[in-house]
Amino acid sequence: MKKTIKRLAVFLLAVLCAVLILAQAGAFRALLRTSYPMRYEESVGKWAAQYEVDELLVYTIIRTESGFDPEAESSVGARGLMQITEETFDWIKSKIAPDEDLTFDALYDADTNIRFGTYLISVCLARYENDVSTAVAAYHSGMGLVDSLVADSEYSDDGVTLHTFPYAQMRNYVYKINRSYAVYHRLYEE
Repeated sequence: MKKTIKRLAVFLLAVLCAVLILAQAGAFRALLRTSYPMRYEESVGKWAAQYEVDELLVYTIIRTESGFDPEAESSVGARGLMQITEETFDWIKSKIAPDEDLTFDALYDADTNIRFGTYLISVCLARYENDVSTAVAAYHSGMGLVDSLVADSEYSDDGVTLHTFPYAQMRNYVYKINRSYAVYHRLYEE
């Protein structure tokens, strides 16, 4: 009888420990989700579907670029959630909204910014064969610069994607995006 009670106690203790570990893992996951949020879901969902971009990549870029602050402005004047410069805004507007009465200030509007930024990342992904690292390097540093790098065999084996990111700022950005993108996948992919 004592052996049975002892075995039952050990079993119950093991179950309790397992429950506590799972509860802590769930709490940790919930805490991590506060650092990797999915805000502006309607706009992200709409424009990611429209431009065929993974929603998690859009969230990753927003988190990295602005920390989800729609009024963010960089030292070079990039604006909004996805940090778009005026020159890039003008180029995108000519492609997707030539007849719309939008000014550069429209980038402080979350939906407009997500629309323009998601279009830009879709163009970068298409241009660099869906290689996320090369596409986000172009998103951040410009397609002209990345085009010149992929033409150089020191940085690209295939003339389309980069295997080496020669500038520290570019390299750090690509690293941050890839790290955050992996976290978003772990947290939100079911």
